[in-house]
Amino acid sequence: MERVLTAKNVTCIPKKLDNNTNLTLGRIAKKKVAAYARVSTDSEEQATSYEAQVDYYTNYIKQNKNWIYIDTYSDEGISGTSIKKRDGFNRMIADALDGKIDLILTKSISRFARNTVDSLNTIRKLKEKNIEVFFEKENIGTLDGKGELLLTIMSSISQEESRSISQNTTWGIRKQFADGKVRMSTKNFLGYDRDKNGKLVVNKEQAETVKLIYKLYLLGCSTYKISEELEKRHIKSPAGKDKWLPNTVMSILKNEKFKGDALLQKHYTQDFLTKKQVKNKGEVEQFYVLDDHEAIIDKKTFDMVQLEIKNRDLRYSSDIIGSKLVCAKCGNKFGRKIWHSNDKYKKVIYRCNHKYENNDACDTGYVTEDEIKELFIKEFNSINKNLHIKTGKIIIETLCDISKEKKELEKAINRKNIVVEKDNKLMVQSSENENDYTQEHNKLVTEYEKLQKKIDILKEKIESKMYKEKVINSYIEKLNTTSKKITEFDKSLFAMLVDRIIIDKAKKELKWKIDPN
Repeated sequence: MERVLTAKNVTCIPKKLDNNTNLTLGRIAKKKVAAYARVSTDSEEQATSYEAQVDYYTNYIKQNKNWIYIDTYSDEGISGTSIKKRDGFNRMIADALDGKIDLILTKSISRFARNTVDSLNTIRKLKEKNIEVFFEKENIGTLDGKGELLLTIMSSISQEESRSISQNTTWGIRKQFADGKVRMSTKNFLGYDRDKNGKLVVNKEQAETVKLIYKLYLLGCSTYKISEELEKRHIKSPAGKDKWLPNTVMSILKNEKFKGDALLQKHYTQDFLTKKQVKNKGEVEQFYVLDDHEAIIDKKTFDMVQLEIKNRDLRYSSDIIGSKLVCAKCGNKFGRKIWHSNDKYKKVIYRCNHKYENNDACDTGYVTEDEIKELFIKEFNSINKNLHIKTGKIIIETLCDISKEKKELEKAINRKNIVVEKDNKLMVQSSENENDYTQEHNKLVTEYEKLQKKIDILKEKIESKMYKEKVINSYIEKLNTTSKKITEFDKSLFAMLVDRIIIDKAKKELKWKIDPN
């Protein structure tokens, strides 16, 4: 049977008119057009480029009779790898999505964004609202059928360019580090300014604050107490604030720049897109520069502070009295408590921290703050200061001498270097006999590990003796400068001279840091 073809019943549905069609006037409405300009650095050359972009697009849009000039959005001195900090860009996109813009003009894809994901996500959001972005250099319009494919390719290229620039910049910075060139902003750094040649120079007024911080710490004050003292004296923090934080004080105490040295590359950029800086824990090499600039703190004092930080128990260092009290029964520390804190019967007491333990609770009684102060005043006024000073000097001469350890350390380091050199030579000759190489290499590795362990132990001994000498010298100095009897409790004197106070049910026994008996 012959099949007869008949025309289908087809109805044409006309396209919807977009926002650019004006029914009232019967003609296409003028497009609302904006431009975007960006440069990534604050250099003079880039500033000229930035001004040129803004001027060019402003005039270009205004000269087109079919366009309405909305604005030229811009970001100056901002990287294109992320849109998070680009205020001008974000404001433009928000205005476009609110219907204020139909077309965005920009110089190139790299000016718009160097991050492929950010670039495409933003463009797709705009396309959903029928908003076009036109890139003049590449001659690409995002509403064109080929636009997205070309954009994906071009954005990826731009992102790789950004990666390459980041790598080159990083290499340049690390080369400067290797050459001993110190890169550091002094804007929020206490104690130093930069001269016309970029060299670090001491800010004498701020240096006095740094010296005060080191002095207070060696007198036994905690970072919390030092913060309080600085605020009482109305001294501004490195950031120019009235409030001081204990962490800020500790960072000043630990920073090697105050002794004239510089540790370079403490942080590094983990991701070139986010520019995220992370602490360098050995992932990339560091460089240490000796005597780079004028010191505020002499090296001996700085090293003493580092030893003090290492040896101080931070759990109770904020309470000078409480840190010295020890329970005779269980050996535990005493904790500070306040009774009747809001009335006239207010009293500060200390009691054993095992007082209310579930098992084997301690029954040692409490002591008041006033009792401890009175005990210290009485004991201090009764000691033979000359005998204490003489004993301290004998201890330094006999127990704090580090000459033997220093010789042993030097010998061990030299031997370790010889072992490393032998292993390097052995590696070069390894092709001749693999079995002999492996056996000899393992012997050298074993010796190296033993030497390194010995070096660590010797360093620890030296540090311990140096710390002990520092404590005793401070003790002697304090006794020399406090010749008269005291009538009031001296917090710094207490922290410097008292080792511990043992609290029993019936008595309180004070132990000095130097006991002539």
